[in-house]
Amino acid sequence: MPDFIILGIVLGVLLLASIVGLVAGQFRRRQPPGPLPPDVEREAGPVRPGEVAEPGAPVADTGHPSASTLPEDVLVEPSAPAPEIERPEPPAGRLRRLRARLARSQSTLGRGLLALLSRERIDEATWEEIEDTLLAADVGVGPTQDLVERLRTRLKVESAGPEQAEALLRDELTAVLGPDLDRRLHAARTAGKPGVVMVVGVNGVGKTTTVGKIARVLVAEDKDVVLAAADTFRAAAADQLQTWGDRVGVSTVRGPEGADPASVAFQAVRTGVEQEADVVLVDTAGRLHTKAGLMDELGKVKRVIERQAPVEEVLLVIDATTGQNGLIQARVFAEVVDVTGVVLTKLDGTAKGGIVIAVQRDLGVPVKLVGLGEGADDLAPFDVAEFVDALLAD
Repeated sequence: MPDFIILGIVLGVLLLASIVGLVAGQFRRRQPPGPLPPDVEREAGPVRPGEVAEPGAPVADTGHPSASTLPEDVLVEPSAPAPEIERPEPPAGRLRRLRARLARSQSTLGRGLLALLSRERIDEATWEEIEDTLLAADVGVGPTQDLVERLRTRLKVESAGPEQAEALLRDELTAVLGPDLDRRLHAARTAGKPGVVMVVGVNGVGKTTTVGKIARVLVAEDKDVVLAAADTFRAAAADQLQTWGDRVGVSTVRGPEGADPASVAFQAVRTGVEQEADVVLVDTAGRLHTKAGLMDELGKVKRVIERQAPVEEVLLVIDATTGQNGLIQARVFAEVVDVTGVVLTKLDGTAKGGIVIAVQRDLGVPVKLVGLGEGADDLAPFDVAEFVDALLAD
């Protein structure tokens, strides 16, 4: 047989052997790893996002098993470190710290009124300007008329001149803001049950963020808090609320997307009772005040909660930049769930601080908390004296 034929046969055999070896290697790499050793298998899996854990049910360890017990071809990423628990700033003094920010946004109201009242001669045209200033700041027609009448009477009776104008205006603004209203947040454990606080409002006013910030206020007062993610219609709401809770070390009860909000709220209160929590904060879905069905659902949530514990507070979140439209929304909510207090957000973003006066006058409930920025601790208990100081600050 010629040499070139023998050489061709040898090369062909070598090529075929190489192909067979390559295929066999690929097949071996595609085989799944063997089962985990018995001592690594868990008895129960962790609660997945969207599930409500039964109270007292065992929760599986979610950490990774030891690398020494795993097959050699299984790689395990190191566990992420537990998030550091934050200590929120105490609520006392927050409004004072933020007064400069508030003064910048409210100067149109306070300083504008003071400039008009400091004129040597105050005629009818000046009083009309005072009324226009108050109305432009969303004080409302009724409160504006009352305030102007009181100012006119005092100026006439006391013969007050320009030098007394600031003291006079300070007194009247303080009086119209209701210094004697109870602005305490009634959220305390009583009769062996946690205080329940519902937070309601229209879409887009920042309820979930507000609930997270209220939790920080309560934690700073050494309260034990449970959060209820009863906004089950917005996909990111429960995750957002749980993030707020994790930052300050409080638990969040949540349900699957689209679940019955009343059921989630009920489970959260039950958890609060079993954990002997001081407060359960219930975040509700935003809803249009014109939608009767959605508004009625709020009443259902409240009724279901009260089978286990009384709802001590229903806080209505209002965006201060919406002005009189926010007041219209507030009236409808108040008819459905008996609002006990108002949280006014974005107060630093508007010159219409008169909405504080208008909402209290119209609803007969106090503004209890005000938002003055995007920071985690930029929610402060409302203080009349500090607010008036900010209105009249230079």
